[in-house]
Amino acid sequence: MDADLRAALVETFRWLDPGPHSTHLVSDLSGWWRDPALLARLGGALAGLFPAAPAPTVVISPEATGFLLGPLVAVTLGAGFVEGHKDTRDRRVPDAMHWGTSTPDYRGRTLRLGVRAARLRAGDRALIVDDWIVTGAQVGALRAALGRAGVEVVGAAVVVDGCPPPVGAALGVRGLLRAAELPG
Repeated sequence: MDADLRAALVETFRWLDPGPHSTHLVSDLSGWWRDPALLARLGGALAGLFPAAPAPTVVISPEATGFLLGPLVAVTLGAGFVEGHKDTRDRRVPDAMHWGTSTPDYRGRTLRLGVRAARLRAGDRALIVDDWIVTGAQVGALRAALGRAGVEVVGAAVVVDGCPPPVGAALGVRGLLRAAELPG
């Protein structure tokens, strides 16, 4: 892993305090997106976390930040990109979907994530890409959805891995940083 990239990720990251109504700080990743040199390196760095794996044919990322990172990785790999949608009452994707249900996330919520059935092909190999993983809930839900579609999951590449090691190992997670490396 490139030490300069790791240092740049840490340097451009910060925590924000949303105010007295909140029980926790909020991660601010906007420094990563604003720095064009850093942004240009993220796709290759995330793709490089799985050099020995069979080459993915598709990259899957959950909304919302995953929609930024996923295409960067897909272009690097010469693969396609498919969105992982969260099932919400106010917005539905009007297409046939493969759904997976999460275990409780870091807020205690159970989520349904889905991928468009028409965008997956028999024999696809998927790499799941996201910015941050804490509980593995979203990655687990996407793995379940992809399994229903008959898609092989190569692993999950994330910028920040804050997942408990046994959970991360079970989900095939590899990260550019561990959460503990970020400033407190």
